[in-house]
Amino acid sequence: MYDIVIIGAGPAGLTAAVYGGRAEKSVLVLEKETFGGQVTHSPKIENYPGTLQMSGNEFAEKLVEQALSLGAEIELDEVTAVETDGKIKKVIGENATYEAKSVIVATGSKHRKLGVADEEKFVGAGISYCAVCDGAFYKDKEVAVIGGGNTALQEAVMLSELCKKVTLVQNLSFFTGEKKLLNQLEKKDNVEFITSSVVCGLDGADSLSSIRIINTETNEEKTIFVDGIFVAIGQVPENEPFRSVASLDEYGYIVSGEECESGTQGVFVAGDCRTKLVRQIATAVSDGAVAAVNACRYIDSLE
Repeated sequence: MYDIVIIGAGPAGLTAAVYGGRAEKSVLVLEKETFGGQVTHSPKIENYPGTLQMSGNEFAEKLVEQALSLGAEIELDEVTAVETDGKIKKVIGENATYEAKSVIVATGSKHRKLGVADEEKFVGAGISYCAVCDGAFYKDKEVAVIGGGNTALQEAVMLSELCKKVTLVQNLSFFTGEKKLLNQLEKKDNVEFITSSVVCGLDGADSLSSIRIINTETNEEKTIFVDGIFVAIGQVPENEPFRSVASLDEYGYIVSGEECESGTQGVFVAGDCRTKLVRQIATAVSDGAVAAVNACRYIDSLE
């Protein structure tokens, strides 16, 4: 029996473990893939308060070390369900079933991938999924933004202020983002629009040097030489295992506000897996702190 079981070892989950440990609660963190989460893919972090620059791996290692030093246990296991029977919560994993007084879901969300060969090879070496995080590394360079929704248009606006050229590649014949954003981009001399096209290939040695796109209407293929691309074709949360203890919106995110409550007593949610406007490391650790503090209060109320 643990006081708190945290599902997910990204910045939100590990921050929750730190706060739980400092409150002298017994804490178990379960992670199915990589300790540190998606942040480990980022070669440089320059927008985290108090740190000029560090790698995602460095940040993750420090968080893991801090959580362990405060008594948290961290294990690899994939959670398939959460059950609650009053005061006791059961977290069911592929390897074991864990009991807890409180559960914090911090599974994050994954950027939707292009699904083409060598995509993983170029992540951090020409492929980024976040212009806010990595845009500054492409100052005065040529980039492409893949996508046509609000996120893609917003990232293109930001990159157009930094980069020599921005090429927008959209799979549909029109852009689905706000007209206001599209109008901003249409007024810029360094922005090119390509519609009805998808990325079909990635080329480069150690880093990305060009992409191949194919027109979905004509089947014509062309090569675009770029220093990097920003993929903005949506995010994918993995919250199906928690549907019994939390409400999901139409996109699969757990419906939760700033109190990080799930709607089920003793079950809390933190980080990118919940409904929110801004998904950054700083907001993830904020959620982790809030969820852990509220979990501790809930546990204390049981005694």
